[in-house]
Amino acid sequence: MSETFDVAVIGAGPGGYVAAIRCAQLGLNTVCIDEWKNSKGKASLGGTCLNVGCIPSKALLESSENYFQIKHKVSAHGITTEHVSVDVPVMIARKDKIVTTFTAGIASLFKKNKVKSVHGKGTLLKRENSANSWQIKVDDNGNTETIQAKHVIVATGSVPRSLPFAPIDNDMILDNAGALALTEVPKRLGVIGAGVIGLEMGSVWRRLGAEVTILEAMPGFLMAADEQIAKEAKNIFAKEAGLQINTGVNIQSVKTSNNTVIINYTDSNNQEQISEVDKLIVAIGRIPNTTGLGVKENGLLLDERGFIVVDQYCRTNLPNVYAVGDVVRGPMLAHKASEEGVAIAEMVMHNEKGQASESEAVDFNIIPWVIYTAPEIAWVGKNEQELRAAGIAYKAGQFPFIANGRARAMGETSGFIKVLADEKTDRVLGVHMIGPHVSELISEAVMAMKFSASSQDIACIVHAHPSLSEVFHEAALGVDKRALHI
Repeated sequence: MSETFDVAVIGAGPGGYVAAIRCAQLGLNTVCIDEWKNSKGKASLGGTCLNVGCIPSKALLESSENYFQIKHKVSAHGITTEHVSVDVPVMIARKDKIVTTFTAGIASLFKKNKVKSVHGKGTLLKRENSANSWQIKVDDNGNTETIQAKHVIVATGSVPRSLPFAPIDNDMILDNAGALALTEVPKRLGVIGAGVIGLEMGSVWRRLGAEVTILEAMPGFLMAADEQIAKEAKNIFAKEAGLQINTGVNIQSVKTSNNTVIINYTDSNNQEQISEVDKLIVAIGRIPNTTGLGVKENGLLLDERGFIVVDQYCRTNLPNVYAVGDVVRGPMLAHKASEEGVAIAEMVMHNEKGQASESEAVDFNIIPWVIYTAPEIAWVGKNEQELRAAGIAYKAGQFPFIANGRARAMGETSGFIKVLADEKTDRVLGVHMIGPHVSELISEAVMAMKFSASSQDIACIVHAHPSLSEVFHEAALGVDKRALHI
C-alpha cells in the first residue's frame, strides 16, 4: 500500500524544498522526492544551487577575492605582505564544508516542519481519468516505492547544456561542477560562454593566477544587461581583472591531446583561430530537466524549448500538477523558484480549504539579477534598450562610485548606478548597477519597484553617510538633474 500525501514535491532545489516547507507550514501533509547525490554518493538536498551552483561558487569567489586583495591591493592601505600563497585543496575543502552545512540544514528544516524526505528518481505514473490523486514511482538505484498525492509540484530544475563535440569528463573539459572542484590552478583556462557561470568561474581562477580566455558566441557582451553596464563591465574585466573576452565566435571543434585542450574557432571577423588551454569550462547555459518525469505518458505539455508549459500561477495542463523554477519559463534564478514555490503552496492550501485563492502571480519584472564578479553587477526591471524598443519615454539618472566617500575608503571605485524612470509619472522602471556590493544594494531598488515608487520617493529617503547606498540616492536625484556631489 503506497503512502498518501496532500502534496508531493519532485525536486529539492530552492523551488522544491521551499515549496515543501511552506506546504507543511500551511498544514498540508507533504513529501519531497529528490535524487541528488554528492561526490561521495550520498543523498544531498538543495539541488544544483546548494550543491554545485550558487553557494559553492560564492564561497570560491570570496576566497579568491580575499587572495587577490591581499596579493595586489592591500599595499595601498599600508599593509605589507610577503610570500602570499594559496592552498587550493584547503579552499575547496572550505567550500565543501559550507555546502554540507547548508544541505544538512535543509534536512533539519524538513524534520522541523514534518516534511517527509524520500531519495530517488520521481516519475509520474499514468493516471486514469477517474482517479482523484497521482501516483509517483520513486526509484533509488533499483529500490522502488510508490507514493500517492493529490497535488504534485514539479521542481526538477535544469542541467547544463552540452556541446556535442566537447563531451564533459570533468577532468579536462568541465561543467560547473568540475569548475568548482579543481584541486590546482590551471596555467591556461578556457571558458566557452560569457554568461553568469562563465564569468564567475573565470573570475575565480583568474584571481588565483590562471590565464583566462572566454569565448562567447553572441555578437555582444552581456546582452541581457543594460548596454552601458555591459560596456563598462567588459572594459573593467579586460583591463583590471585581466580576462580575455572574445565575442561573436563560432566554435568549430574541441579536441584533447597531450594534456591540452585545443579549440578551433572563427572570430568575429570570420578569421580562423586556435586556442590551447589546460582546462576548458563549458558554460553555454542550462536546459530544463524533464528526463524520466513521465511527460509523454501523461501528456504533460512542453514548449518548443523543452520547458513545462504553465500559466501565470504555475499550473500545468494536468489536474493538480504545478511546476516551478528552472523547469518552467522565466529567469533561471533560485530566488524566482522559491517565490513560485511559496505562491503554489498557498494556492494549494486555499484550494484544499475550498477558499478562493489570494495568491499573486510572481512578477518577473521585479526579480533581481546579480553577477558576483568584481565589481558585482545587478539589475532589476527594464534596461534602456528595452524601453527604447517598446517606445516608452523615460528619463535617466546616473552616479559613479568614484564620487562616493565609502567607495573611496574601500578602494573600490569602479562602476556606477543608473535609475530609469517614466518621463511622465516618474515611476521607477529599472535600476542598473555595477560596483562594490551591488548584490546587496539592488534590494532597495526591488522594494521601491514593488511598491511603485518614483525616483522622487527614493530621492526623499535619507541614506546613511558615508555608505555605498548614497550612490543609489544620488542616481535617483540625478533623474531630475539634482545630483549633489558631481
